[in-house]
Amino acid sequence: MKKFLLPPLLALLLLMSAVVHADIGKKQAVSIAQSVYPGRVLAVKLVSKNDAPVYRVKTLSAGGDVHIIVIDAQSGNVISKQ
Repeated sequence: MKKFLLPPLLALLLLMSAVVHADIGKKQAVSIAQSVYPGRVLAVKLVSKNDAPVYRVKTLSAGGDVHIIVIDAQSGNVISKQ
C-alpha cells in the first residue's frame, strides 16, 4: 500500500470506530433492569442513542412477557421500559 494513503485511512478508521463509554457496567445494568421487570435476561447491548451510551436489556418474565428496558449507561437511570 502506498505510504501516503495510510494516514487518511487510519483517521477514517478512528472516526468510524467511535467508542461508547459507560460509567456503569453490564452487571449493574442487568440489576437495574431486573428491579424494573424481574425475569430471565435474554440480551444486553451497549448502544448509542442520541449520541449517548445506553444499555438495552431484554428480559423474559415468568409469565412469558418480553420486556425491553433502556438504561442510561452514565447515570444508571431508566430511560424507557416496555
